[in-house]
Amino acid sequence: MPDTPPPPTAAPRHPDLEDFHRYLRFEKRASPRTVDGYLRDLGFFVAHARGDGDFDPAAITHRDVRRYVAGLHKDGLAPSTIARKLAAVRAFFRYLVRIERLPADPTARVRTPKQPQRTPRFLSADDAARLMEAPQGDGPAATRDRAILELAYGGGLRVSEVVGLDLSDLDLGQGTARVVGKGSKTRIVPIGRHAIAALQSWLAKRPEMNGKGSGHPTAVFRNKNGGRLSARAVQRLVERCRPACAEAGATPHWLRHACATHMLGSGADLRSIQELLGHSSLSTTQRYTHVDLHALMQVYDRAHPRAKAE
Repeated sequence: MPDTPPPPTAAPRHPDLEDFHRYLRFEKRASPRTVDGYLRDLGFFVAHARGDGDFDPAAITHRDVRRYVAGLHKDGLAPSTIARKLAAVRAFFRYLVRIERLPADPTARVRTPKQPQRTPRFLSADDAARLMEAPQGDGPAATRDRAILELAYGGGLRVSEVVGLDLSDLDLGQGTARVVGKGSKTRIVPIGRHAIAALQSWLAKRPEMNGKGSGHPTAVFRNKNGGRLSARAVQRLVERCRPACAEAGATPHWLRHACATHMLGSGADLRSIQELLGHSSLSTTQRYTHVDLHALMQVYDRAHPRAKAE
């Protein structure tokens, strides 16, 4: 039997799994995408653990979990993928311990694979400006697209946060937007004068993109049919505008990284950037210090007499 068989087409019905599903949805209020991801990753473990029999969480030991992780390594999965799959298993067993369904957590003695330190990729200030200016014309679509890019960069927003905005979430007088981030956590972010001006231009043209009916009455950003714009549409927008950048590559998330990196480079403190981006842990925000240090070292190598090659 392979170490990590694919999950069955129909997940086994088990009261603990169903309770965990409800916990994710209603108690943790995780997004549907997060719930699906947890259950999908947990399904791989369940398929591995049950073999030809039934799944019994009480029978799982730390050795079973370690064998599962070893199988994932053997299958050639990346450490980040293994860590994600293991996180779903951990969450499940911690939940069972918390509700006193199990006396101990079998994942507690299993180490998470060490992750390589990845430096966030981001746009330079010049490339960010070029991207903002890439949508050409005064029509509603171009006006909307400029507002999307300015907002993503000005507020450091995730794509899901941009497309999820409703009209009631904007306070252009105060220059803020109320966004719902990961874990359904709400925060208020400043968006900057360029984003405010771009949004004002878009909102004046927004009724023109109403479709045949009333469209989506609350969404800030609409598609040509009047419905709420999708995250994939924003990704395609950045793909179309990417050639305007001097350096290769650009994604919507690079704008978020650029916002944080440029603020850090201009003297903003990490706590403020953490609040802006909606990071639950400061360690996540600290990734940007490595980016800034890398930029500093490049400047040093170019400018310092003792760093220059003879």
